[in-house]
Amino acid sequence: AGLDYHDMACVRVHADWPAVRAALPDRRWFALTTKGSRNYAAVSFQADDVLLFGPESRGLPPEVLAQFDADHRLRLPMLPGSRSMNLSNAVSVVVFEAWRQNGFAGGA
Repeated sequence: AGLDYHDMACVRVHADWPAVRAALPDRRWFALTTKGSRNYAAVSFQADDVLLFGPESRGLPPEVLAQFDADHRLRLPMLPGSRSMNLSNAVSVVVFEAWRQNGFAGGA
């Protein structure tokens, strides 16, 4: 799905989950999950926040979610009885809102 955008990406590969957390120690981290109790729209996002999304099929592992308190477990509101949004759409919604709150920094 990267098409011709690969040159705009800065990809870093980490050995494991603890290495990921250690790489960005001074940031606010948010886990997006269907098990979240806080609506993503209730957050005042900051430019250096980290948004963590899990696989579409199963979400974030319980051992990862356990590292986030209720204020840092975010959810997207859904209609009763509906399934969760697919991953690419969920990422788009949350990232765009965070970018909007930060004045579309870097945008044209």
